[in-house]
Amino acid sequence: MGSLVSCDQEEVLIQNVCEIYDNLSTLKSLKPSKDVNTLFTRLVLTCMPPSPIDVTKLSGKVQGIRSKLIRLCGEAEGLLESHFSALLGSFNVPLDHINIFPYYTNYIKLGHLEYTILSNYITNPNPSDIAFIGSGPLPLTSIVLASYHLRNTMFHNYDIDRSANALASNLVAADPDLWKRMLFHDTDIMDVTAGLSDYEVVFLAALVGLNKEDKRKVIDHLAKYMAPGSLLMLRSAHGARGFLYPIVEPSDLPGFEVLAIFHPMDDVINSVIIARKSKDKYQY
Repeated sequence: MGSLVSCDQEEVLIQNVCEIYDNLSTLKSLKPSKDVNTLFTRLVLTCMPPSPIDVTKLSGKVQGIRSKLIRLCGEAEGLLESHFSALLGSFNVPLDHINIFPYYTNYIKLGHLEYTILSNYITNPNPSDIAFIGSGPLPLTSIVLASYHLRNTMFHNYDIDRSANALASNLVAADPDLWKRMLFHDTDIMDVTAGLSDYEVVFLAALVGLNKEDKRKVIDHLAKYMAPGSLLMLRSAHGARGFLYPIVEPSDLPGFEVLAIFHPMDDVINSVIIARKSKDKYQY
């Protein structure tokens, strides 16, 4: 009886997700608006509850919808962050108003979670340099970690979108401490080689590499150039949340030793993986 119920629940979940996708895909723009906000809120609330579903084993048709949905989520998230970053940037001291961003409390929780996990494995409790790959126009993880948890660390934020970095840089310009410790690089991380060995910790944003192949290319590049013993923090997704973000499996991390995986059950959507770069030179 239990398996029948879970099968029925899975069917309803898939049906709801596909219906939301159909509605989203007809919108002319994914910029913040009442329709966009309503549909994405509905999507998140549909996918948030813990679910035994394995989205990687669904039918080819549903897999195709999932891939397109992850791309739509990525595009909408970028537009939402750009909108709020520009809005915040219009204030004299942008960070005094940061909680107008509707998901700021989620980032506070995620930052605390990631710092707690990091503290269990990092050899130097005050790392001098951290890289965040895919920091975007509203680099809240770096801001939260720099403001509350790692107050002496330099944060190197990488994003290939120059306009995103300009918006992000403007947010911290009025904060003398963060302005000194937050650097922004308009660089594709695939073009950074020896420089990656400077970082004791590298964070990889969930939306860098929207499919498994692209994500794996980035991870292989990091495995080749990160310093032996340095730490990689990745965002993944679990259960139905895999309709929103790419899933990273331990098998996707050759050249790294997976230390821990944490799947939040609350409104923090992303799972967190921490892995250590192997001491042995990674071979392709």
